[in-house]
Amino acid sequence: MMKSRPIQFHVVTRITGFIILTFSIFLFFAGHNNPGGGFIGGLMTASALVLLYLSFDVQSIKKAIPFDYTQMIAVGLAISIITGIVGMFFGFPYLTQFFDYFQLPILGETELTTALPFDLGIYLVVVGFTMLTILTIAEDEA
Repeated sequence: MMKSRPIQFHVVTRITGFIILTFSIFLFFAGHNNPGGGFIGGLMTASALVLLYLSFDVQSIKKAIPFDYTQMIAVGLAISIITGIVGMFFGFPYLTQFFDYFQLPILGETELTTALPFDLGIYLVVVGFTMLTILTIAEDEA
């Protein structure tokens, strides 16, 4: 059952959600050289999703964003663990970061690093865990 909310709330939610998601992407990509990364980017994304869930009803959002947050957590953990183990195959300690600069067609000289897939794993774990926890609490009808 959808609660009746003013149209202004929906409009402000969409604008604010877009701004929060854009900032979370910036934080995610800035994270391996500056403050940010997968953790805070994931929390920002989860906050934007929670804002959408508050503005619209849960069933509408589940249709529009059909994520299984439990699988998201598992995939994120797998990515993070595998990224950490890769260095061990070359005799380096767990979670050793590797990076190099590559000449990419459109982007030009670009730094690629193993911190980015690790941050992606953390990002997925944080978004999945936060959303799973919040939705579980919200759907509890005790």
